[in-house]
Amino acid sequence: QVQLVESGGGLVQAGGSLRLSCAASGSTFNMSPMGWFRQAPGKEREFVAVITWSDGKTDDADFVEGRFTISGDSAKNTVYLQMNRMKTEATGVYYCAGRTPYYSGSVYHDYNYWGQGTQVTVSS
Repeated sequence: QVQLVESGGGLVQAGGSLRLSCAASGSTFNMSPMGWFRQAPGKEREFVAVITWSDGKTDDADFVEGRFTISGDSAKNTVYLQMNRMKTEATGVYYCAGRTPYYSGSVYHDYNYWGQGTQVTVSS
């Protein structure tokens, strides 16, 4: 059974940094793409960043503004999200998502595996 497990969340002051990690286990395939999403209190889940292993391309949401970086290791089915200069608006639950081969759709929302989420709280 495929599982995605996030770690690295926590409490940070505005302007600080956090690094989230997500490891996929139980898959015999390289998951690609892998992405990060977040859900702020009272809001819908939204796309944060995505990485595609085949060409190494990344993309992120407009609100990232160069402050977050997605990276990872395809051989280990592991993806990271480095968040710098964090704002209070970044508070929420961050989810990792992965897609196995033959599962298609938009990289901005179509994934067949999701983690349980890790809480990120940015204080003012």
